[in-house]
Amino acid sequence: MKHTVIAWMEDKPGVLNRVAGLFRRRNFNIESLTVGHSETPGISRMTFVVDGDDRMVDQSVKQLEKLINVTRVENVTGRPAVIRELALIRVRATGAQRAEVVQLVDIFRGRIVDVARDSMVVEITGPESRVNSLIDLLKYFGILEMARTGRIAMVRGSGSVTREQEFTPGWEEVSSNVVMDGAPK
Repeated sequence: MKHTVIAWMEDKPGVLNRVAGLFRRRNFNIESLTVGHSETPGISRMTFVVDGDDRMVDQSVKQLEKLINVTRVENVTGRPAVIRELALIRVRATGAQRAEVVQLVDIFRGRIVDVARDSMVVEITGPESRVNSLIDLLKYFGILEMARTGRIAMVRGSGSVTREQEFTPGWEEVSSNVVMDGAPK
């Protein structure tokens, strides 16, 4: 089963290497890895996808939490989350093919971000399945080049504990009295 895990870590040299090494030692293949700045200065957010059974991934998450530069880890697999991927695709398009490519891109809610005499660059953002479907259709025209980000994920709603909640006494009582639509119980 594929697991999506998010880790927050200090922006320091070698931290990414230690995290990737932990999964390498456990013989996991990291299928997708995306790292970028988070809402907290000095902290990066890393989203990665690994394939493995629940027990092995849970054990790896516990090991990640023990790394000194890792501040928090969440396995968001099976939780309600917004999961997206970005792809830039250079596709061969000349003459009449341009209109077909533009129609396909519009159907998938993508954008044409660059046009050359013999090609176009398409940008698509969405669930992995939508990105894959558009890529399959664009193969007919000839994909010249492609870059994909891999998954990024965020738990829906209030989803996870914020740093402020973690250090605010009594936040559990306040949040447990609120239902999904925001109206008190």
